[in-house]
Amino acid sequence: MHDASLADALSHCDQLVRAGDPDRYWATYFAPADKRPYLLALYAFNQEIARVRDNVSAPLPGEIRFQWWRDWLDAHAADNLATDESHPPVAQALAETITRFRLPLQPFHDLIDARVFDLYDDMMPSVADLEGYCGETSSTLFRLASLILADGRDPGGADAAGHGGVAFAVTGLLRALPWQLRRGQVFIPSDIASRHGLDRDAILASKTDDTAFRLALADMRMLAAEHLSRALASINDIMPEARAAMLPLATVPFYLKKMSAGDYTPRTSIIDIPQWRRLWVLWRTSVRWRNL
Repeated sequence: MHDASLADALSHCDQLVRAGDPDRYWATYFAPADKRPYLLALYAFNQEIARVRDNVSAPLPGEIRFQWWRDWLDAHAADNLATDESHPPVAQALAETITRFRLPLQPFHDLIDARVFDLYDDMMPSVADLEGYCGETSSTLFRLASLILADGRDPGGADAAGHGGVAFAVTGLLRALPWQLRRGQVFIPSDIASRHGLDRDAILASKTDDTAFRLALADMRMLAAEHLSRALASINDIMPEARAAMLPLATVPFYLKKMSAGDYTPRTSIIDIPQWRRLWVLWRTSVRWRNL
């Protein structure tokens, strides 16, 4: 690929992640500048996969889009994939990233396979299934980002990436609850829901018992907080130059606190933090982790 074409592809990834994933986007500013475009290529790939349901009218077209990416990865594994300028910009940028940092391909396959769940309206079966889903999506991104920052070497911190991914993803699912419910998705695991006398129909119904619903969501926040605590306890297991990969975790406590406030209305509240606070907490955390 010509340098200009690669630059255009990486610029496309920058714009995509800035618009759709601000926590990860701004966290990259606290990583080395030469690694930042490749982190954004990784996150842009995640954006492409995560928003497939939003861009299709039925599961089958979504399955076809996922299969395109699987075939693309298989071509890369067979050394048949150059950074082909006929491919979408995200694929071009990701091909360069995978090659440059010798990233394993199986985690990308696992992420795609996990996201098939998004295409359907099945209820998340159990907490264990939810943790597995988060592990193959969010934890995978933390791990791959760590590899990029470590120049393809083992950065350590597998536990931090694993638990951090669950904490970040569960928090993100809770933040997205109003949109999920409108389109019939239920990520609250059946075992948590049944503990409070709820099922899928009850959760989707606008007249769901408020107390039971809130208790189920409190259990979800507790799950996120427990995994966050275990992730943060393992941060110093990651080589210092790769710790910036975990920086998006710094925003999780703020979101969980907002969702625990008395004025939180699960079906309508938009949970976010001001940009200045996001940047401040990312900077403060990056300084603290450098000095571990």
